[in-house]
Amino acid sequence: MYYTTKEKAEKKQGLIYEEMEVDREDDHEDEPDIASEDENQKIYNPLKFPIVWDGKPIQHWLYKLHGLGHEFKCEICGNYTYRGRRSYVEHHFMESRYQYGMRRLGIPNTKDFNEITSIVEARQLWEKIKEKQGMKKWRPEVEEEYEDQEGNIYNKKTYTDLKCQCLI
Repeated sequence: MYYTTKEKAEKKQGLIYEEMEVDREDDHEDEPDIASEDENQKIYNPLKFPIVWDGKPIQHWLYKLHGLGHEFKCEICGNYTYRGRRSYVEHHFMESRYQYGMRRLGIPNTKDFNEITSIVEARQLWEKIKEKQGMKKWRPEVEEEYEDQEGNIYNKKTYTDLKCQCLI
């Protein structure tokens, strides 16, 4: 039955619950079952591209653009493999897996260790950083300054040597 909008609205206002259910079932019988057709359809993905949110494989040009064909392995993360340069560079070094691996090695996770994925390289770099930090520490025998009566400034070692020789 085909009604105009006004007639259909008036008819629905006068229906009881059981009549509404029957009318609703009649409406659903007329619609084709679209969901069952999609479920039965097999997705063609011979290159094994990643599946995106709509259940279909990512497009080839987008796959190439993001570099998802490139794999990056990280020893520090327990030989975990990252696909794509973007996920590797932007996310990998801030993930908890990488931070946990660095903590286990006894190395702080700083920007200095970005792009370092080998345990041996990380330890070597950490040793170099510790040596440089050791040079930056305050050493009183070299950096402590003394002034004589004439206003000349000497470091501690030179001052004590001159004083022992009674030159000051």
